[in-house]
Amino acid sequence: MSRIGRLPIDIPAGVTVSVAGQDVTVKGPKGELSLTVARPIEVAVEENQVLVTRPDDERDSRALHGLTRTLINNNIIGVTQGYTKGLEVVGTGYRVAQKGTAVEFALGFSHPVLVEAPEGITLTVEGNNKVTVAGISKQAVGEAAANIRKIRKPEPYKGKGVRYAGEVVRRKAGKAGK
Repeated sequence: MSRIGRLPIDIPAGVTVSVAGQDVTVKGPKGELSLTVARPIEVAVEENQVLVTRPDDERDSRALHGLTRTLINNNIIGVTQGYTKGLEVVGTGYRVAQKGTAVEFALGFSHPVLVEAPEGITLTVEGNNKVTVAGISKQAVGEAAANIRKIRKPEPYKGKGVRYAGEVVRRKAGKAGK
């Protein structure tokens, strides 16, 4: 049995979980998220707990069991606390500025790069080199942060670029001088 999949998920106060066939909807103070569960996995709500079960020990069922439980748990955390991911802009002349709901990056290109916040995501700028991506969906927050980082990844020689907060960039030695 999956060690993660068999654990019940506690439903906090102020959160409602409804199951309609294979669709699981989670409503909380920050919003509403829904998830379609893969076919062999079954979800049931009993006494302020969500239980995820599988009918057999087939390979696909075992793989989906823990995944489904984790996805439902992530939705419950998202509608109660939300998710955030920090980004840092490192480099001489590299900076970031808030332009309404969008964020403008100056990353050494010949033009500034304007990034619009996707639906359900808020981008906030702290100082001139820190950006915080926040939202209720863990997947959407991670994807938005990855897309911003993709604009100018940290390079290995000087470490310039957009990196996650706390990310360690492995540095390479440059050319050896005479």
